[in-house]
Formats: sequence, structure tokens, C-alpha cells
Amino acid sequence: MDKAELKDQVRELRAQGRSPKEIARALKVPPSVVAPLVREIAAETTVGGDTPDVVGCWINVGWSAGLGIDPALGWSDEAPESGADGMVCVLVARRHSWDRMEVSGYLADVFCLGVRNAIGPQIMDDRELARFREYFFGEYAGWQEAPYELARHLVLGSVDYARTLGFEPHEDFGPVADALGKWEGGSAITFGRDGKPFYLEQPGDDANKVLRTLRRTLSDDDFDYVTGGR
Repeated sequence: MDKAELKDQVRELRAQGRSPKEIARALKVPPSVVAPLVREIAAETTVGGDTPDVVGCWINVGWSAGLGIDPALGWSDEAPESGADGMVCVLVARRHSWDRMEVSGYLADVFCLGVRNAIGPQIMDDRELARFREYFFGEYAGWQEAPYELARHLVLGSVDYARTLGFEPHEDFGPVADALGKWEGGSAITFGRDGKPFYLEQPGDDANKVLRTLRRTLSDDDFDYVTGGR
């Protein structure tokens, strides 16, 4: 199958609302082959070549705990004491067609590892988005609407911060990175817990590997961590 034929099949499956991973499985090709085609198709379907409008952006409450943020920016947290432990979920919806949106989700460890996971882009209507949003934020105390710039600075800024510590974003970040627009760096947020890297082990982590990576650039006095039984 040549690229043109593959792209046509990807386009057809995207129109059905399939995610890049679902398309890769259906076509029996690697996700790394599908992701750039999805981006090309999105660019082709954008009116006038402009980026599709952002129609909604949401984050979990408690997102600001431990972070340094200039109050002049007006980025409020409706429940800063809700115990998010540096884990921030961000959901961004852009216009796909008159009755559908392209939805991208991110899980960012803003204290250390940057983007731990990502999902999308998925095509949804209003009802599907409402259901998905409840599921997406289900483990948190709640969610709130957020300015698009806050979402950008949280997610893309956390990626920059994690890279200074030796960590790259999750492989699923690539297909949804474009939903956050062009980034030239310089986040308005100070990452780390109170300005210091803090690693909190999560299920499925290789904690020893994380600590070895941190110790390549930092001394033990320069970061904090909690592993095992916490």
C-alpha cells in the first residue's frame, strides 16, 4: 500500500471518529506511521490553513498546588487544597466540523516527569465530550474551565522542565502536541514542588530508573522523592 492509499484509509477512519491508535490497529501499521498522516489530514481540513478554534479547555482542580504562578496572570484554582500531588489533567477541544470537536487529553507530572500520558485526538460531539470529560477527570476532586494559555503553559512548560531533568514526554504526546499550538518555551509557571523536583512513584513506574536519571544531573539534596509504600 502506497502513502496515498494509506492516507485515504486514515482519512476515512478519522471521519468515523477513530483515534490514531485505533486507526493503527485497524490498518495493522505502527502508530508512528499514522500520527503524521493524522496531522496532515487535520491541516488539510482546516479552513484557510488557520488553526481550528479552541472551543473548550478544562483542568482538574488542585492543579496549582506547589507551583509558582504570578497572580497577575489571573489563573485561579477553584480547590487548591484538593490533593492533586503534582498530577495535572488537561483536556483541550478544538473545532473539527460544525457539530464535532477534536479532543486531546494530557496527564502532566508538573513536579518532575512532565507528560506521563496522553490521549487523542478523538472526534466527539457535545454529548460524547460531556461523558468523556466526566471519565477523564474521574479520579480527581473535580474539574474547572481553564484559559487556553494556562493549558499550554502547564503541559508544554512541564515538558520543558522534565527535559532539564533528563525525561522525555510519553510517546503518545506526539499526536496531540499540535492541539496546544506552536511553543517557543518560557513558561510563566515555576515547576517542581515549591521550586524543587519531587518524584512521587505511581503504579507501573520503574522508580529505580527515575532516580538514576535524576542523579545524573542532581545531588540527593537537590530533589525529593517518595517511593514504595510512601
